[in-house]
Amino acid sequence: MKFRSDPSAIRGSIAPAITPFTTDGAVDHDSLRSLIRFQLESGSHGISLGGSTGEPSAQSVAERIAGMRTAVDEIGDRVPFLPGTGSHKLDETLELTAAAAELGADAALVITPYYARPTQEALYQWYATVAREFPDLPIVAYNVPSRTAVDIAPETVKRLFTDFENFVGVKETTKDFEHFSRVLHACGRSLLVWSGIELLCLPLLALGGAGFVSAVANLAPGAVARMYELWEAGDFDGARDLHYRLHPLVDLLFVETNPAPAKWVLHEQGRIASPHVRPPLTSPTDAGLAKIRALLREGGDLTQQIGAAQ
Repeated sequence: MKFRSDPSAIRGSIAPAITPFTTDGAVDHDSLRSLIRFQLESGSHGISLGGSTGEPSAQSVAERIAGMRTAVDEIGDRVPFLPGTGSHKLDETLELTAAAAELGADAALVITPYYARPTQEALYQWYATVAREFPDLPIVAYNVPSRTAVDIAPETVKRLFTDFENFVGVKETTKDFEHFSRVLHACGRSLLVWSGIELLCLPLLALGGAGFVSAVANLAPGAVARMYELWEAGDFDGARDLHYRLHPLVDLLFVETNPAPAKWVLHEQGRIASPHVRPPLTSPTDAGLAKIRALLREGGDLTQQIGAAQ
């Protein structure tokens, strides 16, 4: 939890880890440990668990807390840990966030409550409740309207950022790039903004973003981290080169619903014991696998760059 007191240090490629399951559907903690070691060896600047890529809505609260415990134990204080602690229920969100705080997480990533489609005032009250309950824990809003059917407005982010010292940032997973700019314009550059849209990760840095939480880091963590480092070093051409080279792997992730394609690749590479996804997701279809294999042939060299960012 050494980064908790200075959340501005949580920058770069924050890898949103999948949650591995065994063939019978149980959480596979051994594979999770292996994946986290892979991320650390490859140079990822932080780890997240329990975002959309981690299938949190298909897990119980107890399973999610157990996953956080495994992650904390493996990470230590080597890089920041930002677990997803949100739910569509406030009591679950508070329970998960309390567990994250107790376990030593550096910040909590709290998704906008899904399905209910709350108003902006309701979203403010939701995050205000979480921020008040955990004043010593940095809170990061997770805005992903394609999954939640609600979009947290820049004005609401500004209101929360102004009213609560521990409301420190937002993970923006929207393809509306104008939204990124309006959030930063409303709040100023001290707000931490990470992109959750793979092909907007690099462009966000030009606006002053803190980095990205990109699912493609599950497959090519070294390359994704290196892209950030090249940008920070002023090697813009090198960063752009990696951005475009990552395109096939980005397309691979979404051949069918994320994280099923990523899990299939990680299993093929021997990084997890099973490609199992929980319902309502299913493993890739034969047609999907044909596309995944083709894209992997095109961009798979980047998946081998272990330690490229170190």
